[in-house]
Amino acid sequence: MPAIHSSSQSAPHIVIIGTGFGGLGMAIQLKKAGIDHFTLLEKNDAVGGTWRDNSYPGAACDVESHLYSFSFEPKPDWSRKFARQPEILAYLEDCAERRDLYPHIRFGTEVVAAAYDEARYCWVITTRAGETIEAGILITACGQLNQPAYPAIPGVDDFAGPAFHSARWDHDVDLAGRRVAVIGTGASAIQFVPEVVDRAAHTQVFQRAGAWVMSKSDGAFSAKAKRRFARWPLLARLYRTAIYWKNEGRALAFTRWSALLKPFALMAQRHARRQMRDDDKRRRLMPDYPIGCKRILLSNDWYPAIDRETVDLVTEPIERIERDAVVTMDGKRHPVDVLIHGTGFKATEFLAPMRIAGRGGHDLNAAWQAGARAYKGITVSGFPNFFMLYGPNTNLAHNSIIFMLESQICYVLQGVQALCAGDIASLDVRRDREADFDARIQHALARTVWQSGCTSWYRNAAGRNTVNWPGFTFSFRRATAKLDLSDYHCEHGRHPAGP
Repeated sequence: MPAIHSSSQSAPHIVIIGTGFGGLGMAIQLKKAGIDHFTLLEKNDAVGGTWRDNSYPGAACDVESHLYSFSFEPKPDWSRKFARQPEILAYLEDCAERRDLYPHIRFGTEVVAAAYDEARYCWVITTRAGETIEAGILITACGQLNQPAYPAIPGVDDFAGPAFHSARWDHDVDLAGRRVAVIGTGASAIQFVPEVVDRAAHTQVFQRAGAWVMSKSDGAFSAKAKRRFARWPLLARLYRTAIYWKNEGRALAFTRWSALLKPFALMAQRHARRQMRDDDKRRRLMPDYPIGCKRILLSNDWYPAIDRETVDLVTEPIERIERDAVVTMDGKRHPVDVLIHGTGFKATEFLAPMRIAGRGGHDLNAAWQAGARAYKGITVSGFPNFFMLYGPNTNLAHNSIIFMLESQICYVLQGVQALCAGDIASLDVRRDREADFDARIQHALARTVWQSGCTSWYRNAAGRNTVNWPGFTFSFRRATAKLDLSDYHCEHGRHPAGP
């Protein structure tokens, strides 16, 4: 275990799970506040979270670079308007290096469970290796897109060739000259399929439902622009602010007046007509649900890729998978050499597969049986001194999740400071506060475009939206600007000494 620098022997040890944007951002702000008795637990061997895991060809962000980065860690020399995976990962690695976070990180440490010890006001964390770690404060920063979702298709395990999920891309597999099957046409697939068709001899794309795809106003920043951003930080700040307000206006369409999205549907349809010659493929690619109900995708090369003669678009449902083929419900057998799952993530299964036990051994999965919920997406009643980053109903469809994370980090930091002050040993959000907050969120969600009839990763099996925030990001920032201790049951006592 690396040396953990502690400014106070009596201060509670803080454990952060995950080293993506959330975990690193939390750690940076703790250090800036003079708190350095914390440890980051990372199950892999490098920082980066989803930007470490999703290294598939063509991986890129669909939020502009200057906004998809920490406000407190600006980067004036982004190479493109929409950064690609290697550059975002390098940015996170650089943040960790410059802020001296590596001494606080334990790599190769996967958390399988955490249980709250009420008598000692601490969390007992169990790792995959069987080690236990104690923490007075537990912060999870696991993200919503960290557990790949694999399709439940009969015979999927019988496939004899290379098979992998896009979030676990096997870079050792050479696709040149091979027949490739891609299952899924979501946000990842529209990025990697154009790369795959450039290499494969033949590609078959199996689509369950079409997606609304719009053009991406991407482009490289000139050397002159990067010099200006570096020389005049205020210019970069104003540019970032302009992007923010341009995106923020879209919240009205998603959460209030979905009719405002109709012009975007027309633009998406025109985008498809301009880029595709094959009318049959284009017709089958177009979705049958209202725009915005599922995630709107951005791409300039998706339609040209599907339009190629070496690409088959298969919309017949899959019946089974055999050793060397995908068989559809119409009885047609599609021979393939490589199988790629572009089937997304278990976004509604927060913190899975970890087991979190709070007061009285109460299991968080049991508390969330009807769907995940949390006060301001951050704290859960019955789970003291436990904070989540990117928790239930904090995702966005219109702006940068980094803005939301910074709001959450500010709120959590206040909770940490209250617990480090010495007189409060535990904070447990009041059940009535949590219930009232959740009721207001679900009421607001009922009028959003996400509830307009489609099936999406925003909603669980029961149809409850446990993922998205139904409003403006600045309203969330206001809601999280101040941690009010009256929202919490506070107990007084002493934490066990930190490491």
